[in-house]
Amino acid sequence: MFSKHNAPKPQDPRLKAITEAIRVVPHFPKQGIMFQDITTLLLDHKVFKDTIDIFVDRYKDMGISIVAGVEARGFFFGPSIALAIGSKFVPLRKPRKLPGEVISEKYDLEYGSDCLEMHVGAVKHGDKAIVIDDLVATGGTLSAAITLLERGGAEVVECACIIGLSHFKD
Repeated sequence: MFSKHNAPKPQDPRLKAITEAIRVVPHFPKQGIMFQDITTLLLDHKVFKDTIDIFVDRYKDMGISIVAGVEARGFFFGPSIALAIGSKFVPLRKPRKLPGEVISEKYDLEYGSDCLEMHVGAVKHGDKAIVIDDLVATGGTLSAAITLLERGGAEVVECACIIGLSHFKD
């Protein structure tokens, strides 16, 4: 969930419960993929709250003004974190999901390419942002999110994910 310099203590029992609450679905959405299903984490009130609390503990005193959530699973965690630390929530969406004027950032994935969009004016120069998503595999989506927020004028302080994959299998 964090870098090695700022992570909760490995013996924190919340981390074990969070890990155990995530269901692994073999061969979904295609053969060879071990899908990390966080919906099972969301079904356990205590584990879901502990997940949010770990992020809140990390960010509450860092002067964060923007919590940006990556569609779609970043939307499960981002708004709760934003409310708890007194920040705005900015959704980073897939193409053609936001009404009005947007800025876009294309990126490559391990299996193709995609794009994130953000409302023009959602962030401003001087905003301090964090990016929330459920999982980091290759980092392509998070890199696009950082670029998008920086183009809007924000300083991205950190990216935070529930799951980090050490390798990706095609």
